[in-house]
Amino acid sequence: MEVVMHGKTEKAQIRITRSSSSYWRVTFDNPPLNVMGPQLVREFREIITAVEADKDVRVLVFESAVDGFFLNHSDFKADFKELTGIPQGPTGLEAWPDILVRITHLPVVSIALIRGRATGNGSELALACDMSFASREKALLSQWEVGVGLVAGGGPMARLPRQMGRQRALEVLLSSNDIGGDLAEAYGYVNRSLPDGELDGYVDALARRIASFDKWAIANTKRLVNAASLPPNVEIAAGWDTCMASIPRPAAQGRIKALFEQGFHQPGDAEDRLGIHLGHLAHGG
Repeated sequence: MEVVMHGKTEKAQIRITRSSSSYWRVTFDNPPLNVMGPQLVREFREIITAVEADKDVRVLVFESAVDGFFLNHSDFKADFKELTGIPQGPTGLEAWPDILVRITHLPVVSIALIRGRATGNGSELALACDMSFASREKALLSQWEVGVGLVAGGGPMARLPRQMGRQRALEVLLSSNDIGGDLAEAYGYVNRSLPDGELDGYVDALARRIASFDKWAIANTKRLVNAASLPPNVEIAAGWDTCMASIPRPAAQGRIKALFEQGFHQPGDAEDRLGIHLGHLAHGG
Protein backbone atom coordinates (compact mmCIF):
# COMPACT_ATOMS: atom_id res chain seq x y z
CA MET A 1 0.00 0.00 0.00
CA GLU A 2 1.20 3.52 -0.82
CA VAL A 3 0.18 6.98 0.31
CA VAL A 4 0.77 10.42 -1.20
CA MET A 5 2.64 12.79 1.10
CA HIS A 6 3.52 16.33 -0.07
CA GLY A 7 2.98 15.26 -3.66
CA LYS A 8 5.30 12.26 -3.33
CA THR A 9 4.30 8.62 -3.20
CA GLU A 10 5.50 6.95 0.01
CA LYS A 11 5.15 3.41 1.34
CA ALA A 12 2.42 3.30 3.96
CA GLN A 13 3.75 2.90 7.51
CA ILE A 14 0.50 1.51 8.94
CA ARG A 15 -1.92 -0.95 7.40
CA ILE A 16 -5.37 -2.22 8.31
CA THR A 17 -6.43 -5.84 7.97
CA ARG A 18 -10.14 -6.44 8.38
CA SER A 19 -10.35 -9.93 9.83
CA SER A 20 -14.11 -9.38 9.77
CA SER A 21 -16.43 -6.39 9.68
CA SER A 22 -16.29 -6.26 13.48
CA TYR A 23 -12.58 -7.07 14.05
CA TRP A 24 -9.76 -4.98 12.56
CA ARG A 25 -6.00 -5.33 13.02
CA VAL A 26 -3.77 -2.24 12.75
CA THR A 27 -0.15 -3.07 11.95
CA PHE A 28 2.81 -0.70 12.32
CA ASP A 29 5.34 -1.30 9.55
CA ASN A 30 8.04 1.36 9.47
CA PRO A 31 11.32 -0.59 9.44
CA PRO A 32 13.92 -0.85 10.71
CA LEU A 33 12.96 0.71 14.08
CA ASN A 34 9.23 1.57 13.89
CA VAL A 35 9.91 5.18 14.91
CA MET A 36 7.02 7.63 14.83
CA GLY A 37 7.35 10.52 12.42
CA PRO A 38 4.87 12.94 10.82
CA GLN A 39 3.78 10.47 8.12
CA LEU A 40 2.91 7.80 10.68
CA VAL A 41 0.93 10.33 12.73
CA ARG A 42 -1.07 11.42 9.67
CA GLU A 43 -1.80 7.84 8.67
CA PHE A 44 -2.78 6.97 12.23
CA ARG A 45 -5.21 9.89 12.39
CA GLU A 46 -6.89 8.75 9.16
CA ILE A 47 -7.31 5.23 10.57
CA ILE A 48 -8.91 6.48 13.79
CA THR A 49 -11.27 8.67 11.75
CA ALA A 50 -12.25 5.62 9.69
CA VAL A 51 -12.89 3.59 12.84
CA GLU A 52 -15.05 6.37 14.31
CA ALA A 53 -17.16 6.39 11.15
CA ASP A 54 -17.67 2.61 10.92
CA LYS A 55 -20.82 1.26 12.52
CA ASP A 56 -19.75 -2.40 12.59
CA VAL A 57 -16.22 -2.49 14.00
CA ARG A 58 -16.08 -3.56 17.64
CA VAL A 59 -12.42 -4.50 18.24
CA LEU A 60 -9.06 -3.07 17.12
CA VAL A 61 -5.81 -4.95 17.71
CA PHE A 62 -2.58 -2.93 17.38
CA GLU A 63 0.50 -4.97 16.42
CA SER A 64 3.83 -4.68 14.61
CA ALA A 65 5.37 -6.18 11.48
CA VAL A 66 8.87 -4.98 12.47
CA ASP A 67 10.96 -7.50 14.37
CA GLY A 68 11.99 -6.21 17.78
CA PHE A 69 9.85 -3.07 17.80
CA PHE A 70 6.13 -2.67 18.58
CA LEU A 71 6.10 1.14 18.28
CA ASN A 72 9.14 3.19 19.14
CA HIS A 73 10.12 6.72 20.11
CA SER A 74 9.66 9.70 17.83
CA ASP A 75 11.71 10.18 14.68
CA PHE A 76 14.47 12.58 15.71
CA LYS A 77 15.68 12.84 12.12
CA ALA A 78 12.37 14.18 10.85
CA ASP A 79 11.52 17.86 10.45
CA PHE A 80 10.20 18.83 13.87
CA LYS A 81 8.08 21.63 12.38
CA GLU A 82 6.34 19.09 10.14
CA LEU A 83 5.10 17.24 13.23
CA THR A 84 4.07 20.33 15.19
CA GLY A 85 2.48 21.77 12.04
CA ILE A 86 -0.14 19.03 11.85
CA PRO A 87 -3.48 20.68 12.74
CA GLN A 88 -5.09 20.00 16.09
CA GLY A 89 -7.58 17.16 16.14
CA PRO A 90 -11.28 17.24 17.02
CA THR A 91 -10.49 16.97 20.75
CA GLY A 92 -8.65 20.30 20.54
CA LEU A 93 -5.39 18.55 21.43
CA GLU A 94 -2.29 18.41 19.26
CA ALA A 95 -2.06 15.57 16.76
CA TRP A 96 -0.46 12.75 18.81
CA PRO A 97 -2.33 13.25 22.11
CA ASP A 98 -5.51 13.78 20.08
CA ILE A 99 -5.11 10.32 18.54
CA LEU A 100 -4.56 8.73 21.95
CA VAL A 101 -7.54 10.41 23.58
CA ARG A 102 -9.79 9.47 20.66
CA ILE A 103 -8.70 5.83 21.04
CA THR A 104 -9.72 5.85 24.71
CA HIS A 105 -13.16 7.25 23.79
CA LEU A 106 -13.87 5.05 20.76
CA PRO A 107 -17.01 2.89 21.12
CA VAL A 108 -14.61 0.11 20.15
CA VAL A 109 -12.31 -2.11 22.23
CA SER A 110 -8.63 -1.40 21.58
CA ILE A 111 -6.02 -4.07 22.37
CA ALA A 112 -2.22 -3.65 22.16
CA LEU A 113 -0.35 -6.83 21.23
CA ILE A 114 3.18 -5.97 22.34
CA ARG A 115 6.06 -7.91 20.88
CA GLY A 116 9.33 -5.99 20.88
CA ARG A 117 10.05 -2.51 22.15
CA ALA A 118 7.20 -0.19 23.16
CA THR A 119 9.19 2.90 24.04
CA GLY A 120 7.86 6.43 24.34
CA ASN A 121 5.05 6.56 21.79
CA GLY A 122 4.58 2.78 21.94
CA SER A 123 4.16 2.85 25.70
CA GLU A 124 1.78 5.81 25.41
CA LEU A 125 -0.33 3.90 22.90
CA ALA A 126 -0.45 0.83 25.15
CA LEU A 127 -1.61 3.04 28.04
CA ALA A 128 -4.33 4.60 25.87
CA CYS A 129 -5.63 1.18 24.80
CA ASP A 130 -8.35 -0.63 26.70
CA MET A 131 -6.20 -3.73 27.16
CA SER A 132 -2.60 -4.73 26.46
CA PHE A 133 -0.85 -8.08 26.31
CA ALA A 134 2.91 -8.54 26.16
CA SER A 135 5.34 -11.20 25.00
CA ARG A 136 7.11 -12.58 28.07
CA GLU A 137 10.36 -13.06 26.17
CA LYS A 138 10.28 -10.21 23.65
CA ALA A 139 8.37 -7.23 25.04
CA LEU A 140 10.12 -4.19 26.50
CA LEU A 141 8.12 -1.18 27.68
CA SER A 142 9.56 2.15 28.74
CA GLN A 143 9.09 5.87 29.03
CA TRP A 144 12.63 6.89 28.15
CA GLU A 145 12.26 10.65 28.02
CA VAL A 146 13.66 11.76 31.40
CA GLY A 147 16.87 9.87 30.57
CA VAL A 148 17.62 12.45 27.87
CA GLY A 149 16.26 15.47 29.72
CA LEU A 150 12.83 15.45 28.07
CA VAL A 151 9.28 15.18 29.39
CA ALA A 152 6.94 12.69 27.70
CA GLY A 153 4.27 14.21 25.46
CA GLY A 154 1.61 11.52 25.11
CA GLY A 155 0.10 11.57 28.58
CA PRO A 156 1.90 8.89 30.64
CA MET A 157 2.18 11.20 33.66
CA ALA A 158 -1.62 11.41 33.68
CA ARG A 159 -2.30 7.75 32.88
CA LEU A 160 0.36 5.76 34.74
CA PRO A 161 -0.46 6.85 38.33
CA ARG A 162 -4.10 5.91 37.79
CA GLN A 163 -3.08 2.56 36.34
CA MET A 164 -0.28 1.37 38.64
CA GLY A 165 -0.14 3.85 41.53
CA ARG A 166 2.01 6.90 42.16
CA GLN A 167 5.23 5.24 43.32
CA ARG A 168 5.44 2.69 40.52
CA ALA A 169 4.55 5.37 37.98
CA LEU A 170 7.40 7.53 39.21
CA GLU A 171 9.77 4.56 39.05
CA VAL A 172 8.83 3.90 35.43
CA LEU A 173 9.03 7.54 34.39
CA LEU A 174 12.09 8.67 36.32
CA SER A 175 14.25 5.57 35.88
CA SER A 176 13.67 5.62 32.09
CA ASN A 177 14.49 1.93 32.25
CA ASP A 178 13.31 -0.98 30.11
CA ILE A 179 10.62 -3.13 31.70
CA GLY A 180 10.10 -6.70 30.52
CA GLY A 181 6.79 -8.48 30.16
CA ASP A 182 6.59 -10.17 33.56
CA LEU A 183 7.46 -7.05 35.55
CA ALA A 184 5.07 -5.03 33.38
CA GLU A 185 2.30 -7.44 34.35
CA ALA A 186 3.24 -7.33 38.04
CA TYR A 187 3.15 -3.51 38.01
CA GLY A 188 -0.14 -3.33 36.11
CA TYR A 189 1.58 -1.77 33.09
CA VAL A 190 -0.07 -4.46 30.91
CA ASN A 191 -2.95 -6.87 31.48
CA ARG A 192 -0.87 -10.02 31.09
CA SER A 193 2.55 -11.27 30.06
CA LEU A 194 2.26 -14.43 27.97
CA PRO A 195 4.79 -16.85 26.49
CA ASP A 196 5.65 -15.52 23.05
CA GLY A 197 4.33 -18.62 21.32
CA GLU A 198 0.92 -18.17 22.98
CA LEU A 199 0.53 -14.40 22.58
CA ASP A 200 -0.99 -14.24 19.10
CA GLY A 201 -3.48 -17.01 19.72
CA TYR A 202 -4.61 -15.57 23.04
CA VAL A 203 -5.15 -12.05 21.69
CA ASP A 204 -6.89 -13.29 18.55
CA ALA A 205 -9.29 -15.49 20.54
CA LEU A 206 -10.10 -12.65 22.95
CA ALA A 207 -10.59 -10.17 20.10
CA ARG A 208 -12.91 -12.54 18.22
CA ARG A 209 -14.90 -13.24 21.40
CA ILE A 210 -15.49 -9.56 22.14
CA ALA A 211 -16.16 -8.80 18.45
CA SER A 212 -19.02 -11.30 18.56
CA PHE A 213 -20.83 -9.31 21.28
CA ASP A 214 -23.31 -6.47 20.88
CA LYS A 215 -21.69 -3.13 20.04
CA TRP A 216 -24.15 -1.03 22.06
CA ALA A 217 -23.37 -3.02 25.20
CA ILE A 218 -19.60 -2.82 24.53
CA ALA A 219 -19.69 0.94 23.88
CA ASN A 220 -21.79 1.83 26.92
CA THR A 221 -19.78 -0.37 29.27
CA LYS A 222 -16.57 1.28 28.07
CA ARG A 223 -18.15 4.74 28.38
CA LEU A 224 -19.00 4.15 32.03
CA VAL A 225 -15.56 2.70 32.85
CA ASN A 226 -14.00 5.74 31.15
CA ALA A 227 -16.02 8.07 33.36
CA ALA A 228 -14.58 6.38 36.43
CA SER A 229 -10.96 6.12 35.30
CA LEU A 230 -9.70 8.50 32.61
CA PRO A 231 -7.64 11.65 33.24
CA PRO A 232 -9.18 14.90 31.99
CA ASN A 233 -7.86 16.24 28.69
CA VAL A 234 -6.34 19.25 30.45
CA GLU A 235 -3.78 16.92 32.07
CA ILE A 236 -2.90 15.43 28.69
CA ALA A 237 -2.51 18.92 27.19
CA ALA A 238 -0.24 20.02 30.04
CA GLY A 239 2.05 17.06 29.42
CA TRP A 240 2.31 17.87 25.70
CA ASP A 241 3.08 21.53 26.40
CA THR A 242 5.84 20.58 28.83
CA CYS A 243 7.23 18.08 26.33
CA MET A 244 7.48 20.81 23.69
CA ALA A 245 9.18 23.12 26.16
CA SER A 246 11.69 20.41 27.10
CA ILE A 247 12.99 19.70 23.60
CA PRO A 248 15.08 22.85 22.88
CA ARG A 249 16.68 22.90 26.32
CA PRO A 250 20.52 22.65 26.10
CA ALA A 251 20.57 19.80 28.64
CA ALA A 252 18.20 17.75 26.49
CA GLN A 253 19.95 18.57 23.22
CA GLY A 254 23.30 17.59 24.74
CA ARG A 255 22.03 14.25 25.98
CA ILE A 256 20.30 13.45 22.70
CA LYS A 257 23.55 14.25 20.84
CA ALA A 258 25.50 11.96 23.20
CA LEU A 259 22.97 9.19 22.63
CA PHE A 260 23.33 9.55 18.85
CA GLU A 261 27.08 9.11 19.34
CA GLN A 262 26.32 5.76 21.03
CA GLY A 263 24.37 4.58 17.95
CA PHE A 264 20.89 5.87 18.74
CA HIS A 265 18.36 5.91 15.90
CA GLN A 266 19.96 3.09 13.95
CA PRO A 267 19.75 -0.70 14.27
CA GLY A 268 22.07 -1.95 16.98
CA ASP A 269 22.76 -2.07 20.68
CA ALA A 270 21.76 1.50 21.53
CA GLU A 271 18.19 0.86 20.34
CA ASP A 272 18.02 -2.76 21.50
CA ARG A 273 19.20 -1.91 25.04
CA LEU A 274 18.13 1.72 25.26
CA GLY A 275 17.57 1.67 29.02
CA ILE A 276 21.16 0.59 29.66
CA HIS A 277 22.58 3.23 27.32
CA LEU A 278 20.53 5.99 28.97
CA GLY A 279 22.14 5.06 32.28
CA HIS A 280 25.59 5.57 30.77
CA LEU A 281 25.03 9.14 29.54
CA ALA A 282 27.13 11.84 31.16
CA HIS A 283 25.28 13.94 33.73
CA GLY A 284 23.73 17.03 32.21
CA GLY A 285 22.37 20.23 33.68
